[in-house]
Amino acid sequence: MRNKKLLRTGIVGLPNVGKSTLFNAITSSKNAESANYPFCTIEPNVGVVTVPDERLTTLQKLVKTDTVIPTAIEFVDIAGLVKGASKGEGLGNQFLHNIREVDAIIQVVRCFDDENTIHVAGKISPLDDIEVINTELALADLASLDKRKARITKQVKAKEKEAVLEQEVIEKLEELLSAGTFFSVENFTDDEKEIIKNLHLLCVKPVIYAANVSEFDLAKGNDYVKQVQDYASKHGAAVVIISAKIEAELAELGKEEAAEYLKELGVENSGIERMVKSVYELLGLRTFITAGEKEVRAWTIKAGAKAPQAAGVIHSDMEKGFIRAEVTGYDDFVNCGSYAVAREKGLTRLEGKEYVMQDGDIVHFRFAV
Repeated sequence: MRNKKLLRTGIVGLPNVGKSTLFNAITSSKNAESANYPFCTIEPNVGVVTVPDERLTTLQKLVKTDTVIPTAIEFVDIAGLVKGASKGEGLGNQFLHNIREVDAIIQVVRCFDDENTIHVAGKISPLDDIEVINTELALADLASLDKRKARITKQVKAKEKEAVLEQEVIEKLEELLSAGTFFSVENFTDDEKEIIKNLHLLCVKPVIYAANVSEFDLAKGNDYVKQVQDYASKHGAAVVIISAKIEAELAELGKEEAAEYLKELGVENSGIERMVKSVYELLGLRTFITAGEKEVRAWTIKAGAKAPQAAGVIHSDMEKGFIRAEVTGYDDFVNCGSYAVAREKGLTRLEGKEYVMQDGDIVHFRFAV
């Protein structure tokens, strides 16, 4: 059963672009079969990946605990998509159902030449691949909107205010999707945004393009990558250059060996680390930390979340009974070396219900049972 507190990111792409190889590397597993033929992934494979955060190791030493629990992301390897998926081609409807359940999409795009690895379209063209997937998502959304519009016909005729507004939003969306026009939800009013949220559209999910290159292009990219970057910059998406092949090799190495290997390739961090960080940035996520003798633990919140909401991430009762948050900034805590010194220097403060949490805040919540 899915842990609903975890962020879920879907890895999608046309067959044979390297997404299952990347998934295997991400989860350091061989759960998703990598094979040189379309549809080798039939059921979505789910892996939980911890989010790299060196701060936790530093805090572990200071508070003297054996337990460190980083925050995590669920990655889902979703069956390969082909042209016509919205009409049931390939694994069509199954793919579209699975992708509706994710919070963000990582679209793996083939940016390497290899005559031994077939391409479902018979040629290497990153922009064509992106267009196929985006078109199928748009067509699926149009079908979904059409069904929804039919369901609210009676309420619209009865001039029910909410239904009339929803129909107006649906028609606006239909026009944009039919024209193939890129649009941002931010251009809609708050009431319209709420309606769009409840429609569970595919096209409004945040996207990261994972430009999959050979090991020779990992440091600087190539012309294919440049095309993807130009496209993403115009469509509010992010791009991470990765080499699924290299990531698979790194997964087999120890930490020091992996670092040395990356250095030889001319890059500082693995593509997976950069991808995880990009997901956090794209979704506007922040991390706060609880630290004590029992454990050091990272928790994920949305940027702008207030103290009671953060407490609720730990347990709903803590949000309901919230009294105060005892907050120490990460840098302040590390410089002081302990809670006692941080309090003595006035660097630990009590914050109320309106306090907006900051990334790296170390927090103890006070709440009424």
